[in-house]
Amino acid sequence: MTVRFEAVGNQFRLNGEPIRIVSGAIHYFRVVPEYWKDRLLKLKACGFNTVETYVAWNIHEPAEGQFCFEGIADIERFVQLAGELGLHVIVRPSPYICAEWEFGGLPAWLLGYTDMRLRCIDPLYLSKVDAYYDALLPKLKPLLCTNGGPIIAVQIENEYGSYGNDSAYLDYLRQGLVNRGIDCLLFTSDGPTDQMLQGGTLPGVLATVNFGSRAAESFAKFKEYRPDEPLMCMEYWNGWFDHWMEEHHTRDAADVAAVLDDMLAADASVNFYMFHGGTNFGFYNGANHIKTYEPTITSYDYDAPLTEWGDITLKYEAVKQVLSRYVNIEETPLPEPIPRKRYGEVRLTRRAGLFEQLDSVSAPISRVNPDPMEKVGQNYGFIVYKTRVSGPRRGQELHLQEVHDRAQVFLNGDYIGAVERWNPQPLHVDIPTEGADLTILVENMGRINYGPLLKDYKGITEGVRLDNQFLFGWEIYPLPLEGALQLQYEETEARPDKDEPAFYQGTFEASETADTFIRLDGWKKGVVFVNGFNLGRYWERGPQKALYVPGPLLKKGTNEIVVFELHGACAAVVTLDDKPDLGAETGVDDSIISFTESDKAEEAQA
Repeated sequence: MTVRFEAVGNQFRLNGEPIRIVSGAIHYFRVVPEYWKDRLLKLKACGFNTVETYVAWNIHEPAEGQFCFEGIADIERFVQLAGELGLHVIVRPSPYICAEWEFGGLPAWLLGYTDMRLRCIDPLYLSKVDAYYDALLPKLKPLLCTNGGPIIAVQIENEYGSYGNDSAYLDYLRQGLVNRGIDCLLFTSDGPTDQMLQGGTLPGVLATVNFGSRAAESFAKFKEYRPDEPLMCMEYWNGWFDHWMEEHHTRDAADVAAVLDDMLAADASVNFYMFHGGTNFGFYNGANHIKTYEPTITSYDYDAPLTEWGDITLKYEAVKQVLSRYVNIEETPLPEPIPRKRYGEVRLTRRAGLFEQLDSVSAPISRVNPDPMEKVGQNYGFIVYKTRVSGPRRGQELHLQEVHDRAQVFLNGDYIGAVERWNPQPLHVDIPTEGADLTILVENMGRINYGPLLKDYKGITEGVRLDNQFLFGWEIYPLPLEGALQLQYEETEARPDKDEPAFYQGTFEASETADTFIRLDGWKKGVVFVNGFNLGRYWERGPQKALYVPGPLLKKGTNEIVVFELHGACAAVVTLDDKPDLGAETGVDDSIISFTESDKAEEAQA
């Protein structure tokens, strides 16, 4: 049965009847598919009638022309499941999504086109968007409410007024949706400021606003531009995300409930960003850059009403209590609790040094300059640069010009220091008479996802100098760490006295599968793989101290853990615990933060 959802005057209407949208964000690509139903049922049980999700382009087109809509990328199944559970769906398939997601959802391979201009009417950029939409939108069309599906609204672009004012670009995207059969309600979402509402909206297209507090003030600004449209906060920031080297953010549940009450009392609709945050698995975390580069952690818990691992919180209960005063909450039984288990210590008894096996895990590319990842066809992970430096040279300074993002430097195999994008200090070196081998391992810690610095090339993006002399003639080894690596492990213990990158492998037995959390106490920095699945990054600088391992990633019997440690562990032992650790003991109370879209990224530093 087809459904008509529309904005009529100051109301949303469903088949002619007034409706208030109470929505929560759950990103299918941040949750293992086995848990989609659990999260959606908890959303409905809290009193929500709608789920909202972004669509991450880089998940669906990881390489140009190669599309993926399976597993965690199966957006069709996620939307269908939501509909089966009685939920409406809001889809935000903008080419750009922000979302604290790598490159704001744009695929990294776009950066291989050095002349391309992003998020504007640039023909080259639009040709790539068109190809993506040709693959994506036919999958969404049958799921529209106009075709009997659960999708009631689709976004044109995301917070565009924070970035540009190219109305021709917005209209091109709008027309592209319409031409491909997207005939449901279309909308934009922006911050409640003059600049953003002027730059990010389109005449004749529903506008919505994003904020975390001061509802009356935000809606008043919106009404200056759209007095005859429904009030909707498309992103109610009820929590916040974390960067590495910062404290963990939390927001008081009572404060979140009070702001929600203000919105509902104003007869507004709302979408919680986030209702359930999930996890930045693999290398998909984003980064911000206001005063300096700030990479986002692996967890995207967001201090949301549902935790990263799906638990109900005090915030969930407070929100449900407020909603019960405004909407009829359908009685929905909660799913059975998902089990968590402490599997205990796991010894990683096998080791494979990176540099000893570099030629077996990567094919070198000869270049005059130490080119960035994008110029050698690489998207994520790590990259190694090697060159020979003549000697003697005494008391010189080694400069890695515009390294993105963190480099470890080795001279004749010995570690001499790290150069970090946020602290780009030169290293002092002495080159012996016979010369020396210079090796640089660079980690891509996530592309910028918000603001004017989106074009974020990775690796060494300018050059390497000794004092003012550029070094030319390099061997480049891409290390995307995708698929099965052909590593030759040795039975050995950790080498805490040796600061060098290495892979550590071990196994453990599981008689039953359950959620768990991998602690890496004594380890310094790196990436964890469980049964070949890239869980994401860890770093001793915190705040996050344990990585979430969803139970469906495990199997009964033997399970493999591989840790790619960049600096060397004190002992090659990890612990699988039944308790999370996001660094909450030093949490920052976000209820004191005044959220506005104009300082959205800056507030993460507060």
